[in-house]
Amino acid sequence: MRQEPATPDEALAFVLEGNRRFVDGRPTLYQQDLDLLHAQTADSQHPFVAILACADSRVPVGLVLDENIGRVFVTRIAGNTETTEVIASLEYAVAMLGVKVIMVMGHTNCGAISAAIRNAPVPGQISALFAGILPAIHDVGDHDVDAVTREHVLNQVDTLTHASTVVAERVRDRTLKVVPAIYDVATGVVALLAPRAENSAPGARAS
Repeated sequence: MRQEPATPDEALAFVLEGNRRFVDGRPTLYQQDLDLLHAQTADSQHPFVAILACADSRVPVGLVLDENIGRVFVTRIAGNTETTEVIASLEYAVAMLGVKVIMVMGHTNCGAISAAIRNAPVPGQISALFAGILPAIHDVGDHDVDAVTREHVLNQVDTLTHASTVVAERVRDRTLKVVPAIYDVATGVVALLAPRAENSAPGARAS
């Protein structure tokens, strides 16, 4: 098994280092013994990071982070919007599994964001995805998909840290970080966004 990070900062560094390996074309994911991994994780899991990602097929989270079985706890929904069930799942990852970082990961060219911006008639229950994205569209004030995506990711970080007492408590005692990020489907880069409480510029490349 790979090394376990001891702190949220270490865990975030692991995430970014894994993405760097993926981008540079030197992943270690396929060098690991799958039979051994199955045996080591059959009875328990010990992820160090939880990801709220879009359901888009171009965002293979484990591959993007160069992490294998048992290392990453992933919740996915089109548009990476928190629901009660998503928040409950992330709370489970924090309270029961001890993850040290939650990353809300939007991505470029997001179809759910584009559809919410158009707000055109759609079949079935697809429009149920739009409600959680509308605040970001309103805040941005235009139809720039990537700008709305960034705002939406920041909104979801705010929602999670305020709606969940489990998450808020761990953030306060500094045993958990909740970070916003964008995955570029063209380059493979996971870029961190500056949280609203910070003054540094958003969109810095992961390193």
